[in-house]
Amino acid sequence: MSVSAKTPVSPIATAPPLLALCGGYFSFYVITGVSVKYFEGSAAAGYPGMADGTFLVYSTVGGSALCLMICAALGWFSLGSGRRIALFGLPVPEEARALVPSGICAAVIIPATTLLYSLPISVMVAMVMMRGSIIVVSRLVDAVLHRQGLRKGVVRWEENVAVAFALLALAIPLVESPSLQLNGAAMGIFGSYVAAYAVRLYLMNRFKLSGASGVKADSRYYFAGEQAVASVVLLAVAVLIGLGAGVGPLGDSMRAAWGAPPACWPAALAAGAAFGMVAFFSVFIFLQPGRSATFSGLVNRLTSLVAGTVATVCTHVWLGGKAPATSDWASLGVIGVAVSFLALGERRK
Repeated sequence: MSVSAKTPVSPIATAPPLLALCGGYFSFYVITGVSVKYFEGSAAAGYPGMADGTFLVYSTVGGSALCLMICAALGWFSLGSGRRIALFGLPVPEEARALVPSGICAAVIIPATTLLYSLPISVMVAMVMMRGSIIVVSRLVDAVLHRQGLRKGVVRWEENVAVAFALLALAIPLVESPSLQLNGAAMGIFGSYVAAYAVRLYLMNRFKLSGASGVKADSRYYFAGEQAVASVVLLAVAVLIGLGAGVGPLGDSMRAAWGAPPACWPAALAAGAAFGMVAFFSVFIFLQPGRSATFSGLVNRLTSLVAGTVATVCTHVWLGGKAPATSDWASLGVIGVAVSFLALGERRK
């Protein structure tokens, strides 16, 4: 079917169905949450006993490699608008304005997610911290886009109430775990995760809205470009660390992954591939056409909340991991209240 010149350009072309994305996201998120605790479980108890950095290397390589192979096999790298801009005297795709900083942010988020699950806390606590923070960030992104005139519509009071409940859910694990507050490394990882996601979500939503200016915006091209940039950044960091560039015990365990690979390294790569699929489904949920950052964040976070809860229970039952505490369930319940208010606000728009 031919398309007339007056037909508006779809902001995001060929977005997969939302329900299918949520199903895939849920499935691979459960695998990811359980696999981190399995591979880093005590060797004395019969588990691989990988150090944080060692598993981080294999999970990152496995995830990035799978994403790049999918993008290359399906030809997604060729789906850009075709427009060029000059960067350091070289012609680059116009979308690079968004894809380069977004890819750098993804390069921060990918290892930060694994490291947060590696902390001596339950999967559920880590999950609540990450999910609650991104609900807040999504709301802030919408506020910025409204102020810039890029997104129309009314900001409903229910969305602000939801943010307040999300902040309360975030506070519960920090109050219940004072040692977590005093752990500079943990707070550094968490802060980096939130900051990188804030920038990334803003760039994603600007890209999603770029169809209004007539620039072709394809979610598949965005995913491919972002993953390519993230992989280059992660490779550069890996080379620096491999050459002995600091980062303490974590760097030592990362270098050990190359110098003395454990026998189960192929399985660790496969577990990383599951994490790559999580990234795949997550990005396409955020890039759903016609949806606000708050709505997309709601769907994304709700799906991962349920998946994280299932992963926590599975880890406890199968691997003897830490059982969800009362405060964990309280945080999850408060997040559920936040999600309810967000859903109410979205339905009334």
